[in-house]
Amino acid sequence: MEFELTLQIAALLFGVAMVAGFIDSIAGGGGLLTIPALMWAGLPPAVALGTNKLQACGGSFFASLYFVRKGLVDLKAVKLSLICAFAGAALGTILVQLVDAKVLELVLPFLILAIGCYFLFSKKISEDDRHQVLTPTAFAFTAALGVGLYDGFFGPGTGSFFALAFVTLAGFGLAKATAHAKVLNFSTNIASLIFFTLGGKVIWVLGLVMLAGQAIGATLGSRLVVTKGSKIIKPLVVTMSLAMSVKLLASQYQLF
Repeated sequence: MEFELTLQIAALLFGVAMVAGFIDSIAGGGGLLTIPALMWAGLPPAVALGTNKLQACGGSFFASLYFVRKGLVDLKAVKLSLICAFAGAALGTILVQLVDAKVLELVLPFLILAIGCYFLFSKKISEDDRHQVLTPTAFAFTAALGVGLYDGFFGPGTGSFFALAFVTLAGFGLAKATAHAKVLNFSTNIASLIFFTLGGKVIWVLGLVMLAGQAIGATLGSRLVVTKGSKIIKPLVVTMSLAMSVKLLASQYQLF
């Protein structure tokens, strides 16, 4: 497709990506900003989604790198979950081309809203690890695979779903769950990017400009996760869950 990347558009999308990367590293939902911005710039929906995955890879990579360096994530311990998340996202990207996603579109806003309510009202969420419900292997083949499949198939709220799974099923504290959620989200982003690239749906120059913005925002947000923990994570997760639910419902009923 023909697309003219002007300096003004590049600067604006860089700024949007930086804010989205900051939000994404803490609570997820940055796509609420970047996807509409890409479509405003003139990209068709499929190309906007593909280019968005490229820039999202930058944010999730730099956030993951920061969390690993700070010792919040042991990559060896989540290796199987990373593989399962990647495989799930790859399968979901294939399925979305074959299956009608209308049912998921109807249910999803309420699922994301439920996540926000859980984080808002649950007294179990804290910085401390608790008893795990699933073994790491069981978690990999259920939660990691399932959320990965969802991310490839649809996408909104993936970080929140991963974080909720780590809190409720793996018994992780909130900061640790957020860190692990971002690492798995990087794996699913890479899987989806590969398939979008094969389909010719990625504008690389624009995606790389936004990736730079994502890297800055994600690094800043990741530092707040480490230093502030649940004080900043819980309010932002609740806020982004509400925003995503409203946005998805509004899109369904064409309110704006």
